[in-house]
Amino acid sequence: MRDKIYAQLSTIVDPEVGFDIVSLGLIYDVSVSDDKAKVTMTLSTKSCPLHELILGWVKDAALRVDGINECEIDLVWEPEWNITMASDEVKKALGA
Repeated sequence: MRDKIYAQLSTIVDPEVGFDIVSLGLIYDVSVSDDKAKVTMTLSTKSCPLHELILGWVKDAALRVDGINECEIDLVWEPEWNITMASDEVKKALGA
């Protein structure tokens, strides 16, 4: 079920950079217990103007997976996100 949640999360594109939040490395972990998903994630900056919108998208994406009826989001700032956490494709496209 984790893979299905990751697949849904990978459809969420950060509008500021044009890449999905999984490829950007913003999703640190997904765990599932019964019908509840827990997504541990960060944002590229603490002052992200789309903070609430992105969290809503994450919750909606997890709830689209059959069998998931609840989603908790654990928004963390440690470790702080940096470009080295992104996929090779994203790093190359962003010139990192």
